[in-house]
Amino acid sequence: MSEKKEPVIQVKDLYKIYRVGDSKVRALNGVDFSIYKGEFCAIVGTSGSGKSTLLNMLAGLEKPTKGEIVIAGEHIEKKTENQLVKFRREHIGFIFQSFNLMGTLTAVENVAMPLTFQGVGKKIRLQKASELLDLVGLKKYKSHKPTQMSGGQQQRVGVARALVVEPEIVFADEPTGNLDSNTSREVMELMRKVVHEKKQTLVMVTHDDHLAHFADRIFHIMDGKIVKIEENKLTEENGLTKENAGEENDEQSEK
Repeated sequence: MSEKKEPVIQVKDLYKIYRVGDSKVRALNGVDFSIYKGEFCAIVGTSGSGKSTLLNMLAGLEKPTKGEIVIAGEHIEKKTENQLVKFRREHIGFIFQSFNLMGTLTAVENVAMPLTFQGVGKKIRLQKASELLDLVGLKKYKSHKPTQMSGGQQQRVGVARALVVEPEIVFADEPTGNLDSNTSREVMELMRKVVHEKKQTLVMVTHDDHLAHFADRIFHIMDGKIVKIEENKLTEENGLTKENAGEENDEQSEK
């Protein structure tokens, strides 16, 4: 993926320091990396490692204490709140752990919702949403409401909703946190397949090493620093799909 060397995200010397009483907590302590177009990257670390803070910074939801965040050629750390809202609407999709679907809306209406904010007409909105539900394997569930769907199906709706605006970048925060291991694997396979097909960039935060291995590169974060960047060598070329690798890992852990 990264041989194209087209960075879509560049982070330089990033710090986030919180004051707690008289002491300072360094949630991010000098982070540098680039993520390339069409790449699936996982940021993995334990609770309190700084991974969620980093995702919030990348998404423009929190301001850094110091440092630069360049996304799609724009310095987002310099933007006002209104500029950030516009930027997110035009460039970014989000996949959440808790699905965040509207209970009163059908699957197709939930997926179409972000297009409403872009002022897209109803007919085109519903057509695009319908196409994406086909893509994520929910052709028969378009008129179902969230309560009529399983957790895995709801998260597929969440994936479709994140992709409907054709974002350059998709941020996913523990996207399978509420799913069992088999359903998690299905959703991870789906996310990887769809973003690769559409040449989008996916950045996922997780505490789960196993799920991180679905990504092309894995950023290990500890105490606010990236301690290791791992290239994921498990590819179809050497006869191991990431799904098979996951099964092998499961078997080894059971032994």
